[in-house]
Amino acid sequence: MVESPSQNEDSMPSAASVVFEADQSVNGWAVRDPETGGIAQEFVEAVLLGIGATDHGLARDLTADLHEADLADLIEALPVAERTRLVALLGSDFDFAALTEVDESVRLSLLENLPVDTVAEGLAELDSDDAVYILEDLPVDDRVEILDQIPALERVVLQRSLDYPEESAGRRMQTEYIAVPPFWTVGQAIDYMRETVDLPDSFYELFVVDPTYRLLGTVALDRLLRTKRPISVSDIMGETAYTVRAEEDQEEVARTFERYNLVSAAVVDEAERLVGVLTIDDIVDVIHEEHDEDIKRMGGVGDEEISDNVAEAVKSRFVWLMVNLGTAILASVVIGMFDATIQQMVALAVLMPIVASMGGNAATQTMTVAVRALATRELDAYNVRRIIMREGTVGLINGALFAVVIGIVAGLWFGNAALSIVIAFAMIINMVSAGFAGILIPIVLDKLKADPAIASGVFVTTVTDVVGFFAFLGLAAWWFGI
Repeated sequence: MVESPSQNEDSMPSAASVVFEADQSVNGWAVRDPETGGIAQEFVEAVLLGIGATDHGLARDLTADLHEADLADLIEALPVAERTRLVALLGSDFDFAALTEVDESVRLSLLENLPVDTVAEGLAELDSDDAVYILEDLPVDDRVEILDQIPALERVVLQRSLDYPEESAGRRMQTEYIAVPPFWTVGQAIDYMRETVDLPDSFYELFVVDPTYRLLGTVALDRLLRTKRPISVSDIMGETAYTVRAEEDQEEVARTFERYNLVSAAVVDEAERLVGVLTIDDIVDVIHEEHDEDIKRMGGVGDEEISDNVAEAVKSRFVWLMVNLGTAILASVVIGMFDATIQQMVALAVLMPIVASMGGNAATQTMTVAVRALATRELDAYNVRRIIMREGTVGLINGALFAVVIGIVAGLWFGNAALSIVIAFAMIINMVSAGFAGILIPIVLDKLKADPAIASGVFVTTVTDVVGFFAFLGLAAWWFGI
């Protein structure tokens, strides 16, 4: 018998021995590499052996106890062709919740290759928020085809959530919740929860509603359990301090959860009727997605994911690279205005990238702080003037400090005191302009309803390059009369 990976990591077992070991204990296989935190290569190879041998038992034994996040990482680690084979091999044992954890391109590719009835059956078993998350990225025709295969009651619930705007609370909410009338006793509410099979997997409070499902209040689960059975629910009901509109943007909802330390919140429609609930695990996903989106936008890569193919990556990056090319040409035009000056003093060509680079880095620092402050609503009409002046002052002080440093370096390097003075003044000018550009450009873009995370970088870089080259070369031309 071949030893399990925990006993001998240098040997790779045959398919037959894998089956034997897996039947004994799945724990013999380390799912994750302790050093990298990723899926262990030996585990992936064991799964591939099961897929290659079309062994449902082995595939089930290796994946049945996996958390959906681990199963998702396993799917992404498999070759593209083997992903569909694994799902088909597992059949009804496959947990479709894992598809909420994989990259969008992986999820869409996998769904395209699965039978519609298989997808419909898998989605029907999920919580509504997970099912909506998977459905919303599909083409409309495919979505309709899948929904037609789902039982009528679940289909209506999913369709209602899909009718809400993208990235809204209605798309994120879970429609499984516990609602009770105010005239029930605590005992009735507890008995109801004990006897009802189809309860949410996890919940933190009960919602008290009237016959039209208008939200009257909430009862925290811990308070319910500490109250005697004969007490009426209305007597221990608390006011719903924070509710969420179904059409509200998910980023605003996440900010509300963060501000008030919420664990869950009721979602209501325009008539104040209870339609769902948002819980902290949903909000953690939202925060992660928004953060990921902001970082990608600042880098000009759109919605690109690591699993995208070459064509998708090129398409995602091309537009902003073209915009950057345009701004680079603009900076080159400024340099071309002083070509005669540069020809007579080669030192200018050596030093001018330093001025532009320092300004660009300083502006990026300011821009990063500004974009983040705008995203978290920390920058508003009450403090914007103070923050602008602060960034201008920071730019002036840093400019003066680095002016001294670069002045000394330039003087020692080229033995020209006048050149040291010129680059020192150019450094101050560009650092100050970098401070103001880094804060003002995101603010202006935000006022124009443009996303500062997307467009700020291009404009800020253009300003610092143009100002840096113009200030340095213009001062040199004036000082030296060339």
